[in-house]
Amino acid sequence: MARKLDARRKKLKTEFTKARGYWNALWNDILDLSPEFFEAYMQYSSVPWKNGPLEPKVKEFIYIAIDASTTHLHDQGLRVHMGNALRYGATKEEIMEVLQLTSVLGIHTVTMGVPILFEQMKKAGRESEIAPRPLDARRQALKDQFTKNRGYWSALWDGVLQNSPDFFESYMNLSSVPWLHGVLDPKIREFIYIAIDAATTHLYEPGTHVHIENALKHGATVDEIMEVFQLTAVLGIHSYTLGIPALLDEMKKAKIPVHGSARKSATKKPKSKAKKKVAKKAAKKVVKKPVKKAAKKTVKKKAKKKVARR
Repeated sequence: MARKLDARRKKLKTEFTKARGYWNALWNDILDLSPEFFEAYMQYSSVPWKNGPLEPKVKEFIYIAIDASTTHLHDQGLRVHMGNALRYGATKEEIMEVLQLTSVLGIHTVTMGVPILFEQMKKAGRESEIAPRPLDARRQALKDQFTKNRGYWSALWDGVLQNSPDFFESYMNLSSVPWLHGVLDPKIREFIYIAIDAATTHLYEPGTHVHIENALKHGATVDEIMEVFQLTAVLGIHSYTLGIPALLDEMKKAKIPVHGSARKSATKKPKSKAKKKVAKKAAKKVVKKPVKKAAKKTVKKKAKKKVARR
């Protein structure tokens, strides 16, 4: 449990709250145990909040997306940033749309897997089975519909459409919902895609290329996309926010004090052992001396009795 804040830690807490617009109990132990690391992280994570062009609720949408992503699923952070977004005026519909956009991340199993499948088919001498064919009427209609709904086409979809039009159609219908019925600006949607693709838990380069290109077409600026990267780059802090509570729990189980030097406790043990040894030796000496005297007295008494008998 965190101690009462000293002057330095109080100042850092105030600065963080001002820079980031919130405080949460998950920061308490981090601030308590390592104000140096906390200060460095505060400065790092505050850059887009001080200089970035995105409005606060959009910044929070980025955090929501990377925390809710299937590659991360960070419940604690997700709740924090949903609460923040609502305080900044976000609507239920906007946050629902962020989640809808994020939920299609699983399609990368297909867009990554199909090119590998085709490569292996060529190596196996079965290239004829995957040779490109002119689109039939149904496939052409699906391609046109996808381009209309989503505002782009990418070669990533060619193999999927060619080999499984049924699956392609089902994905098109799913991923098009926020584009047909959502409330967010198109470039904000693309920012969400950029964040979940570029996040350290995914690092999906093909998708990052596609969605940066799309965002630029929708009028995004370099500064806006740079801010998306900056907001996404703080994801690594969850190693700390997850790890510190675990460390404290394990220290509690091991009955190791959180505050104070481990060296002091280590040096006390040899001293106590040494004292015990000295005490034991002293006790033995004390016990031995009376025994010797008692033995001598009994010998003298026995000698006197013998003399008397004689």
